[in-house]
Amino acid sequence: QVQLVESGGGSVQAGASLRLSCAGSGRTFSSSYNVGWFRQAPGKEREWIASIARSSVNRAYADSVRGRFTISRDSAKNMVYLQMNNLKPEDTAVYFCAAQYGLGSTRREYDYWGQGTQVTVAS
Repeated sequence: QVQLVESGGGSVQAGASLRLSCAGSGRTFSSSYNVGWFRQAPGKEREWIASIARSSVNRAYADSVRGRFTISRDSAKNMVYLQMNNLKPEDTAVYFCAAQYGLGSTRREYDYWGQGTQVTVAS
């Protein structure tokens, strides 16, 4: 069982930077799970924005954040980060991290989710 807790959200001005953290628990979190970051703005569907593999080598980004956001992880600390630079008002949303079982050849769902952290970007 994996537990996830996000932190680091807040209210900032456009152009500012913010780093979100996702703390994972469970002995197999770092070794067995890929992690994704998602966001959901009021009235909008949840959107995938970035993901990182267990190895930390494979990373992917949505077009809306590519070049501005960077996902990373510190496996020894069971932590995953999302560095957000040059924030824009349209980045305003609740941000969630989620874990996906990464072992084997079968594609898995993001079965474990954090509670979310609010990011508000003012113009």
